Amino acid sequence: MNKPKFTAIIPARYASSRFPGKPLAKIGGVEMIVRVARQVEKSVDSVIVATDDERISQCVESNGIKCVMTSPAHRSGTDRIAEACRLLDSDSDVVINVQGDEPFIRPEQIEQLKECFISREDTQIATLVRLFDKNKGFEALFDPNIVKVVFSGKMKALYFSRSIIPYVRGVEWQDWLSKSSFHTHIGIYAYRREVLDRITHLPPSPLELAESLEQLRWLQAGIPIDVAVSDYPTVGIDTPADLEAAERMLREMNDI
Repeated sequence: MNKPKFTAIIPARYASSRFPGKPLAKIGGVEMIVRVARQVEKSVDSVIVATDDERISQCVESNGIKCVMTSPAHRSGTDRIAEACRLLDSDSDVVINVQGDEPFIRPEQIEQLKECFISREDTQIATLVRLFDKNKGFEALFDPNIVKVVFSGKMKALYFSRSIIPYVRGVEWQDWLSKSSFHTHIGIYAYRREVLDRITHLPPSPLELAESLEQLRWLQAGIPIDVAVSDYPTVGIDTPADLEAAERMLREMNDI
């Protein structure tokens, strides 16, 4: 079996209701989008930023990072990277969709995604999950913004939900953490190129509309999603307060 060739595409848009200009916000003096790209390029054959904003394009290209301009009309990062793939003349077999607001993404996480395709020829889409940290308590477990996931013994996703899954029957909810394990979703995906084009042409599904999770569209269409369990937490930057926390984290990392 030939080893697949991997390209990472980082979707980035300037407009954001909670944090306008987020990709260009600096952490430790370096723009966030540049930090993400520098982390990811350690583990893939090529890295490309897909954006609809000239300011982001100028920033990444001035740092030697390839960029492609895409439509401002896209509703999701998946749609944006699919357009980028159509515009690019690339021979990559697998496209990795990396969020542009996770400057501390680990190369080890990228390697885990890649291994799903290297070790299993039937993998069409892969993503990462993480065992829920019980020290975070019930408030985090019940948070609908933290997506939960259950998967089979063959590491295939069964369902993603904003609700708690699994439901622990016959046990008071205060005891659920001691009676069952829960996994949360890490929003990074990898797709075979032909599958990426296919999923962007699928209509929204009932489960997707109910939970506002695009990966449910793929599952309802019968496309399996492989999962790998990561030990590393994600640090997404959604607000200026998150940026301040990231600055503190960077300082602490530099002090170690």
